[in-house]
Parts: sequence; structure tokens; C-alpha cells
Amino acid sequence: MDNYKVLIGLEMHCEISETNTKVFSSAANNYNGLANSNIRPVDMAFPGTLPVVNKEAVKKALMASIILNCKQPEYMYFERKNYYYPDLPKGFQITQETKPAPVGIYGSLSYECGDLIKTVRINNIHLEEDAASSDHYATCSTIDYNRAGVPLLELVTYPDFHSADEAVAFLETMRSIYQYAGISEADSKKGQIRCDVNVSIMDKNLDETDEKNWGTKVEIKNVNSFGGVRDAINYEIERQIELKESGEYDKMEQQTRRFDEETGTTIYMRSKVDAIDYKYFIEPNIPKFKISKEWLEEIKKSIPELANERKEKYINEYGISAYDAKILVKEKSIADFYEDTLKLGANPKSTSNWVTSIILGYLNKNEMEIKDMYLTSQMLFDLIKMVEDGKISSKQSKEVFYKVMEDKKEPNMIVSELGMKQIGGEDEILKIVTEVLDEQPTAIETYKQGRTNIVDFLVGQVMKKTRGQANPAMTRNMMISEIEKR
Repeated sequence: MDNYKVLIGLEMHCEISETNTKVFSSAANNYNGLANSNIRPVDMAFPGTLPVVNKEAVKKALMASIILNCKQPEYMYFERKNYYYPDLPKGFQITQETKPAPVGIYGSLSYECGDLIKTVRINNIHLEEDAASSDHYATCSTIDYNRAGVPLLELVTYPDFHSADEAVAFLETMRSIYQYAGISEADSKKGQIRCDVNVSIMDKNLDETDEKNWGTKVEIKNVNSFGGVRDAINYEIERQIELKESGEYDKMEQQTRRFDEETGTTIYMRSKVDAIDYKYFIEPNIPKFKISKEWLEEIKKSIPELANERKEKYINEYGISAYDAKILVKEKSIADFYEDTLKLGANPKSTSNWVTSIILGYLNKNEMEIKDMYLTSQMLFDLIKMVEDGKISSKQSKEVFYKVMEDKKEPNMIVSELGMKQIGGEDEILKIVTEVLDEQPTAIETYKQGRTNIVDFLVGQVMKKTRGQANPAMTRNMMISEIEKR
């Protein structure tokens, strides 16, 4: 690996889920129901049917183009990409090619990879219709046409990634952008994200800006998870290096492979020439239409606060650590829950501690999503406030949280049922502090000899006697004060 440089390019497909209908038909933009139930005649290419462009899908596509710093077209065109496959009823796909320009060309995006900021060049992003979904079995194959016509964004990068980590970090950033901008749920578990990966290697001492120095490109088709992308890239790098070391690399043809998740290997599918002739031509049933500057400006202004902007706000305004802020914004649903709690008046740091440690720990352990959690932002606020008001201790609040999740009851009810009440009165605490000191006379001498950590032990005795209900801070201060009086 030390002698070689890796060039990786990505083609990321993401379904636009935030529209009511498909991109060219009135069928609902939802294909998770009964197979072949969510279709319209135009989806099935029945004679005499005509496509109608979904304006909201175009808006979402242009929004993605703007976020990626791309150049938007003056006129919107659609084209036919002609090829036959059973999941493509029309025998062609309505898509966009680079000429005329699609919704975005020649952009760039900066993203975090570990502690480094990397930048990738975007060749283009275009809007097209998705194909149907196929399932292959031992004796037959089945097709579900519900997915046919779902709006799909394809993002094509230049080969600017040099490791699997960089490629995955970029994909995670793009998923975040799609989610925060309200373009897509971008859920790979629902099949909303797929990725084609192009991998080649070259000698490390050669200039990568000269395409003549690039190695033979291998395309890995339809990888369905980010973990799969990582494994496919790492396997392919090792495979190509072995070919290079054995002298077989120069004989390798440009090819398409698939990734086998069970074995973690890439498998040869077919050879691939540089340009497949899809015989693109302008879609005759969708007239070109002008993209006005006013509409683009309106779309630009409608872009919501993205993850990186929220992260900066959490760090600079709320005083949250960069590490915790990164965890909070990784999933939009988590960040939304955090902000909803703050809107109720919760302390930003206390809320961050709860979300990043206790809540996320619980969700991960139980393989849950935050939307399925019984605890609401109002309940979390109530828990935090009870601690701040001295009604329960921090330790008790964690016990209440787990009971809330288990019994599905509100925190106040749990506190009442368990008889939890933090002792915060000075007279009550002083009585127990005095009692502990009378029982531990040698501890006073130990403290006065300079071993002040004995206070932790004494406070623990008070907490034991009160079953954790004494206010810890008040107990510690009172304990030190009483020792020094003796």
C-alpha cells in the first residue's frame, strides 16, 4: 500500500422521500406497502400516457445542487436513457445527462474525516426516476413496480477520495445534508441510498492530476450500506495491489463487479468499455422550462440550518464540546430532540450530557430510534429541572429515567410512586452529619492530618443513611464545616 495511491470516485443514489407523489406520475411516493399496489399507468408505460414533472422534486433537486455549490442550468431538460431491463417498464429511463446540463454541475463540498477537513469535487448531480425493485430466488425472480418512478438524485464525484474512510465520511455528510435539508430520509435500511464505487490504483510517485497515470477503473455496483462501501473499497484495494505485485494488473480490463456482503469480496460481473451507447435524446414529452433566478433565490433562502451550522452554534453559543456537538448533530432526529428540550428552558450542557450519554446509550443498547422512545423532550426537561431544584439527586434522576422507559409513566409520577424526595433542609442534613461524625471519631483526626479525601467516605455514609436522598453538595459543605469545628 505504501507504494501506491488509491483513486476513488462515488456515484451516490438517494431517493427524494419528501414529496407526495412520484417524479412523473400521481402515484404516492411510497413503495413500502403491498407489492405492485402503488402504481399508475404512466409508471407502467401504458400506451397514451404522458409524464408530468413533479415541481417539488425539481425544487428539492435544485436545493441539493445549491448546497453542493454547483452551477444550476438556465433551462431544465429531461432525457431518455435507452436500455432494456425487466425492472424498467418503458425500455428507457427518464433522466438527465451533462448536455444539456442537469440540475447541478461542477460543485464542491468540504467534509470532516477524523480531525481533518477534506474537499471533494462534484462532477454533477441529476434528477431521474428510479427503476422497479427485483428480488432473485433460486427458481424465479419477482418484480415490485411500486418503486418505479420514485424521484431519485444521482450524485457523481471526481475520483478525489484516497481511502475508504474518506469515502464513507463523505457519504455520511451527504446523508446528513439530505436529512437536514428535508430532501430525503436517506435511510439505507429502507433502500433509499445506494452507491456505485469506482476504484483504481496508481504508483505513488506519479502525478494524479494527469489522467494518463491513472490505473484501470473498476466499478462496484449497487452497494447498499456505508459499511458495505468501506469493506468493498478495502477489499478491492487489496485485490488490485496483489495484481500489481504479480504483474497481472496491466492485463486487467475495465470491469464492473458486485459486492458480496456474506464473503466481503467483490465478484466479476462484466467487462465495461469507456462509453456505453445509451442513445440519449431529449425526452419529447417533457418540454424544457426556464429556471428563473427568482425561484433559485427563493429555494436558497428556504434551505434550513444544516448539521455543520448547528454544530457551530452548539459549540460557540451553548458551550458544548466539539466532541459532544458532533455526536448531537450526527442524526437530525437526535439534534431535533435536543433543541426541542432547550426550547422548554433546559440548560444546554445538562441536556447535552443526558442526550449524548444516557439517552443514546439506552437507544443503542435496545436498538431503538429516538422517535420510538417513550421519553419526550418535556419529560427530559422535567427530569433536569427536578435535579436543578433539588427535588431529586443526579443519581436518582438516572433511576427515574430507566423506570420511565420501563413503566412508560411520566417522571413526576415515578418520583411520587418511589417516594423520592431529596433532603435539602439544613437542619435535617446537619442532624445526620453529626450522627455520622459521632460514629467515626477517627475520621476527624484523619482529615486534620491532611487526608482530606476521607470526606468522600463520610458523605457516602450520609447518603447511605438517607438512601441517597440528601443533597450531595450541601452534605459535603456541611461535613467539612462540622469537622473543622471539632
